[in-house]
Amino acid sequence: MDEQHAPDEVRLEFDGPIATITIDRPAVKNALDAASWAVLAQHLHDVVRAGARALVLTGGGGEFCAGADTSARRRTELHPLDRLGDVTRPLLALHELPIPVIAKVDGAAVGAGFSLALCADLVVATARSRFGTVFAKRGLSLDTGASWLLPRAVGLQTAKRLAYLAEVIDAPEAHRLGLVTWLVEEDQLDPFTHDLATRLADAPPIALRLDKQLLEHSYGRSFQEAIQAENTAQVVNIGTDSPTAREALAAGRRPEFTGRWRG
Repeated sequence: MDEQHAPDEVRLEFDGPIATITIDRPAVKNALDAASWAVLAQHLHDVVRAGARALVLTGGGGEFCAGADTSARRRTELHPLDRLGDVTRPLLALHELPIPVIAKVDGAAVGAGFSLALCADLVVATARSRFGTVFAKRGLSLDTGASWLLPRAVGLQTAKRLAYLAEVIDAPEAHRLGLVTWLVEEDQLDPFTHDLATRLADAPPIALRLDKQLLEHSYGRSFQEAIQAENTAQVVNIGTDSPTAREALAAGRRPEFTGRWRG
């Protein structure tokens, strides 16, 4: 694919405080080539700079993402480590995004596409969705962060099952394992996800950013360290949106959170 076409195939759109990134490469079930990974990384940077308060990541044409597109690999002098770095850079950016991320999944989420879904905070999927690592079927080990993300989502033994056997599981099984947060009918996927994104965008942005940090770092902290981190977060919230919540409660109205420092 000509690199200049990549922006049309990985689109970023804004609806107020809600950003949506759509992967739209139907000929390859939304698999991403080198140019598309680069555009995705740029879009994630732009989402943060634009001050979005929630991100929806989805695919067009009834598929989510079939992973990395290697069908038209270009000759390059880049070392394989550098080529892999170009793929994993947007995955790191997605995982570290300071706002809530929703993966809206319809169809296949396999390989690196599965990792994209795992990087999201919440996953909404239809019954026709499918999930799997598939790396072992190609003679490869886990990559694109799956070795870190998968056991945290499903536990070590189930992660080994999905990795060793390279199973592609259906949406009900993925929901049972905790890989899917909500399983919805196809005609409800868009309205359900929009309502969810709106609720997240209306929530206190700094409090949610701190919640995300607290939960992501919880595995590497002792209980004492977790409490200390929580205390620090609450001090930040007390100077940010907590007064807004108290004032709205006293006035009997719904709070409008801004995320601005009040001191």
